[in-house]
Amino acid sequence: MWIFVTFENGDHIMDVSDSTFNAYVIALAVSGVIQLVIAGVGFGAGKGMRVLSGLFGVGFLAYAFYLAFIFDGGEFRMFVYAFIAPILFIVQLVRARGERAKQAA
Repeated sequence: MWIFVTFENGDHIMDVSDSTFNAYVIALAVSGVIQLVIAGVGFGAGKGMRVLSGLFGVGFLAYAFYLAFIFDGGEFRMFVYAFIAPILFIVQLVRARGERAKQAA
């Protein structure tokens, strides 16, 4: 199976191995689950952030599902945001909790 990746800027197409492709799909799914957990549990996040996290989570999981079960080779897009977004959401959650703790004190 031939798999090519196009990065977000659309400039670069390269071959990727099956193991790289599988690792990307797994990481995408894990990122989606993390986003959905943040959206579901909340951890003190506001409604807007929870909704945004949920949308990202559904999107990441849907793309992972597509790549794992429907995609049969060819070209796909590798989104770096899939790895960055959960980290940014967690950082924002920590900041928001710290600010709320300061306001409560």
